Amino acid sequence: MGVDITEADFEREVIQASHQVPVVVDFWAEWCGPCKQLAPALEAAIASRGGAVKLVKVDTEANQQLAAAFRIQSIPAVKAFKDGKVVAEFSGAIPPAQIEAFLDQLVPSATDEAVATGDADSLRAILAEDPTNLDAAMAFARLLLAAGQTADAIAVLEPVKEMPQAAGLITCAEIVLDPTLDPELAAALERLAGDPVGALEAMLEVLPGADADRKDRVRRVMIGVFAERPVDDPIVLEYRKRLARALN
Repeated sequence: MGVDITEADFEREVIQASHQVPVVVDFWAEWCGPCKQLAPALEAAIASRGGAVKLVKVDTEANQQLAAAFRIQSIPAVKAFKDGKVVAEFSGAIPPAQIEAFLDQLVPSATDEAVATGDADSLRAILAEDPTNLDAAMAFARLLLAAGQTADAIAVLEPVKEMPQAAGLITCAEIVLDPTLDPELAAALERLAGDPVGALEAMLEVLPGADADRKDRVRRVMIGVFAERPVDDPIVLEYRKRLARALN
């Protein structure tokens, strides 16, 4: 539950406190139906963060000067403070997924932390609870591939295989596991670490004259390669366009 605060303790409970932990302020009023819809979801989402975020509530009817100071024109209005400043905000009764995305701006989720640190045990625990967590599956599969556990990596990706990046990584892994599936693509994948441009060129060279199944295999492999690089990587931008042209 959020702590009800007033103008008198706003400085202490929000501004000063936000230097230690992000503080989410829920501006609401008793008469506001959407406020009552938002509150339980917001409270549950913050509670699930295990104290990483603090929630306080401001009744705009009882604290009109605060509402005016922060230009609250409609409620519910939610503002997040860090280091004494507003760093994120939204208004209206948004759905739980959007609340989680809002909180992710303030503190990383368990998945974000596990992916960032490459903690295999944490990733395994996350996937045990939700095998369809794409970010965790991709991160854990990469660890397994790096360790040479290719078959295990494919198994981890199976629940998310409908996602293009997962399907691409699965196809890459299958070819690494059995190069005879497509020797030319296998050779291109071997070049990838040291010569990514040359590897992608070799993949594109497979397309002319290829049947539909092989074209789709090349497409999945290249998407898998793209997924392992930043989305704004010049190589990705260039070869994504060239792949699209080659397949048309």
